[in-house]
Amino acid sequence: MSDIAELERRITAALERIGTGVDGMDAAGGTADDGEAAALKEALEAEKLANAQLEERVSAIKQKQETTVKEMQERIEVLGKDLSRQEADAKKLLKVNAKLRESNDELRAANESGVGDAHLINKAMQTDLEALRATRKADLAELETIMAELKPLIGEGA
Repeated sequence: MSDIAELERRITAALERIGTGVDGMDAAGGTADDGEAAALKEALEAEKLANAQLEERVSAIKQKQETTVKEMQERIEVLGKDLSRQEADAKKLLKVNAKLRESNDELRAANESGVGDAHLINKAMQTDLEALRATRKADLAELETIMAELKPLIGEGA
């Protein structure tokens, strides 16, 4: 972007020098021949046209950049909301797992004292395993989301 601004500044300076030279020739009474003056005027017009085209390109680039920034900000907001939801889900899973482990510990203690039912213990253990699998699945889903967002940033080879 700074290269374009620098080129635009140089072209504007050149146009001003050409314009000053043409004006000086006209004021001097046309010391140069008419062909040379016409060629200089054509060059001046060509430079003005090139300058206008560069200004259009700069404007288009700025507009595209603003659009891209706006799209990126919207995407960041969506990702932030997704991340917040996933964090809430993960915290909920952690709490459920903690309660489940606590329940299993109580069942084991009851069983050790001779009051427990082996079937209940097995059922609790199966539930615990299912909760752990659900936690692992949630973690994998979160990692996949993160990787999907990182791939464009680090390249497709990753």
